[in-house]
Amino acid sequence: MLFHMRRAAVAQAMGTGVMVLFSAPVAYRNRDVEHEYRQDSDFYYLTGFDEPESAAVLLADEGRGRLVMFVRPRHPERDVWDGRRVGVEGARELHGADEAFPIQELNNRLPELLRGRRRLFHRLGRYRDRDDLILWAIDTVRARGRSPYLWPTEIVDPEPILHEMRWRKDEGEVRAMQRAADVTCEGHLAAMRRARPGGYEYEVDAALREAFRRLGSERCAYPPIVGAGANGTTLHYRANSGPLRDGDLLLVDAGAEVAYYASDVTRTFPINGRFSPDQRAAYEVVLAAQEAAIARCVPGSSIEDVHAAAVELLVVGMVRLGLLRGEPQKLIEEGAYRRYFMHRTSHYLGMDVHDVGAYFIDQKPRLMEPGVVLTVEPGLYISPQDEDAPPGLRGLGIRIEDDVLITPAGPRVLTAEIPRKIEDVEAACR
Repeated sequence: MLFHMRRAAVAQAMGTGVMVLFSAPVAYRNRDVEHEYRQDSDFYYLTGFDEPESAAVLLADEGRGRLVMFVRPRHPERDVWDGRRVGVEGARELHGADEAFPIQELNNRLPELLRGRRRLFHRLGRYRDRDDLILWAIDTVRARGRSPYLWPTEIVDPEPILHEMRWRKDEGEVRAMQRAADVTCEGHLAAMRRARPGGYEYEVDAALREAFRRLGSERCAYPPIVGAGANGTTLHYRANSGPLRDGDLLLVDAGAEVAYYASDVTRTFPINGRFSPDQRAAYEVVLAAQEAAIARCVPGSSIEDVHAAAVELLVVGMVRLGLLRGEPQKLIEEGAYRRYFMHRTSHYLGMDVHDVGAYFIDQKPRLMEPGVVLTVEPGLYISPQDEDAPPGLRGLGIRIEDDVLITPAGPRVLTAEIPRKIEDVEAACR
């Protein structure tokens, strides 16, 4: 019923057009070993179908969406190797397709499905072979020039329709994201318990992943970042192989994915369970900036407003810590803070970690509405080679990130149960 309602809403927005979506391709890790498969988010959003080698054609007919699917047929011999496929029958019975055919029939049937439609919704430029198929099908219909039928004369990107719908989360989506946040909470608590001097980053990584899978997460929403000491100053640190040293901080950026919805959380905590005075002072700056930014997560505010609130508190804190010198407002105007905070404070969150939705409309920051979910993640990153920084701050990487739902009553922090205040973080580490 959920996917049927989504298709009906898309069909209303399409007018009398036709939309063609393709599943995500299988990607190979090396030779004949495949990467774990994860369906294209737009494809799954409209179909709930998570097998590769499939296509969905949505036809807007009399205000409803008629779904025609092309999928891998059932194959008893391949079932032994790869598991049972949903098949053509399952596409109809389980996924609500009005018609379903083997994927091998797509080429023959696509021209007929495009016939009589002026507007075709298809994203050009992502996969060349699929673009070629679409153009061939259009040309095939057009070549039948003596027939009375129309053919597509407009190719329109479907993403504005789909992504506008995905930008606002409904109650079911919020429940899925809350579940992902709850699982992520357990992973971060496991990481805090596991970290100790003499260990390694990969041990903490393993504790995270074990908690996620044990609690039902299908996969990590993105490769976890587990950076100890100066490794935490590398924004997209991936090695997760360094030692955990007494006196260092550990930055952990990890989120679980549940039912195709992501969580995205960062916590920074002392490996030995106790912040040093310098670490505490820097952490309090980042925490104050995050709290100010979260307070701006209300309807009618923009992501630019959230970022500005974080930057204001960060710059005041940078001056107090001795990282910058001067009047805070002028330092903000000059962008001097980017030496220590070089990324944006927020991004949308949903089925994708960096989720869909316009950030600007008519070149103006878009105002947020109830149902939007975003991250709030200010940070401080001080290179160990930065001779202008106070010695006690060199090599510190601190980021605090939470997932926030915009509601009419104000911000709802989905990840609020994960410790972030200093005394709570230290207690969790112990």
